[in-house]
Amino acid sequence: MNPTVPMQALPPPSRAAFLLDFDGTLVDIAPTPESVVVAAGLPATLLALRRICGDALGVVSGRPIDQIDHFLPAIPFAVAGEHGIAVRHRPDGAVERATLPDLPPDWFDRAERIALAHPGVRVERKKAGFVLHFRAVPSLGEAVRAEAEALLASGAPGLFHIQPAKMAWEIKPDGVDKESAVRALMRTAPFAGRLPIFVGDDATDEDGIRGAKALGGVGFRIPDDFADPDAFRAWLSRLAQTAPGAAAWEG
Repeated sequence: MNPTVPMQALPPPSRAAFLLDFDGTLVDIAPTPESVVVAAGLPATLLALRRICGDALGVVSGRPIDQIDHFLPAIPFAVAGEHGIAVRHRPDGAVERATLPDLPPDWFDRAERIALAHPGVRVERKKAGFVLHFRAVPSLGEAVRAEAEALLASGAPGLFHIQPAKMAWEIKPDGVDKESAVRALMRTAPFAGRLPIFVGDDATDEDGIRGAKALGGVGFRIPDDFADPDAFRAWLSRLAQTAPGAAAWEG
């Protein structure tokens, strides 16, 4: 067990709800978003943990929900995607989307021009914004941010902001983040009445950690509480060995 995350820091299984980030937390960061690899054994670990916690296991990610479904099919009970813009409360449920401002019509084209001006930078389009990835050329991070800030200043004042992520800058609407996603998921069964355990790895996850703590739960961050995703997966695996119905976590 990781010495910085003692068992007594966790709510008991009967009251715990796990809300977990995906990239950099459940899976290692990869050169491109589509090239991540789900470690052998992780699906079984998550399904076991879900059984122990009465289905109260969700993924809260910056990715769209369909990408989480691709990598973790039928594994989390609930998924919040796009940093809380889209929320699906149960496996067979509808996707609820927040009401958001329209992205200025020329911003996608301008984002593509930023990428073309900086070889190695790529644009990921989202329904309510876009991401400028500079993982292949980390030295260009500040230059890309400066151009993203100039784009942001050109229109839609007060409606969008730049969200730092792992080797990326995301232009996204104000007012929706991983804290709002945590609060939305915790309002419905099987999460309602439980205490959230949120785990993430980057700046966007600070919102989720704050939301979990505000609801009486706990939050952990990689690399502060776990050295890396592999250490976190090993910790989850040990939790998943707890017998269903146990009064406390084993390990």
